[in-house]
Amino acid sequence: MELYSIPTGFFKLDGGAMFGVVPKTLWSKVHPADENNLCTWALRCLLIEEGDKLILVDNGIGDKQDARFFSHYYLHGDDNLNKSLAAHGFHRDDITDVLLTHLHFDHCGGSIVREGDQLVPAFRNATYWSNTRHWKWATEPNDREKASFLKENILPIRASGQLRFVDEQGGADAILPGLTLRLVYGHTDAMMLPQLVYKGQTVVFMADLLPSIHHIPMPWVMAYDMFPLTTLTEKKTFLEEAAAGGYVVFFEHDPRFECCLLEGTEKGIRSGKTFRLAEL
Repeated sequence: MELYSIPTGFFKLDGGAMFGVVPKTLWSKVHPADENNLCTWALRCLLIEEGDKLILVDNGIGDKQDARFFSHYYLHGDDNLNKSLAAHGFHRDDITDVLLTHLHFDHCGGSIVREGDQLVPAFRNATYWSNTRHWKWATEPNDREKASFLKENILPIRASGQLRFVDEQGGADAILPGLTLRLVYGHTDAMMLPQLVYKGQTVVFMADLLPSIHHIPMPWVMAYDMFPLTTLTEKKTFLEEAAAGGYVVFFEHDPRFECCLLEGTEKGIRSGKTFRLAEL
């Protein structure tokens, strides 16, 4: 098995929204904002190569939205999905499976591309994976979250016939034997966190449970989370398990750090050694 970090660029989000109840006087020391109170975040995906399988976990924002949309999020940087795949010798058409942790636009926007007037799968040879509970949540969204669930990112997946649900296909083994999907419910309903053993270490793709290294302390929870008290419970359970087990946590949104280990301190569990995935 080989794992590859797949950067697809950077975008900006409001710092207060990303750090919730934590005062700006604290979070701005570790993640400074610009003059508009916006902080830069990564759009980092994970590629899993095993045998004849090439599994892409999330795929960034994509590029099909209009200029008005991108004016809110300031997509920038030299990396994009095609370039990062090519750096490892791959093409979009080589992807066999696309595992979507959840259907917020910054995680699944690259799933669909425009071809003329048509919206079609970007990965024409891939099976797209979600779960029935989250799919229902995303396609029948609540008023608070619906701006994150863009129908043009989601509905064409089902229309293509390439959509499958892990809970209807026997679980994560349908994607890759040995893969585990941790379901969490605080950020959004039934978000899936892929977990697998790589080079003797357990690696967990954190999606939006821990979007960055600065979200490890317990109170540092995003205002975007639908159920923040649930997030707190899920973080506590995960952090204790991960610290005890020596898990590698892989960050999707941290602009500086790809991975870290966790360690116990007198202030609770905190980040330990940081490193790039390629250094494992």
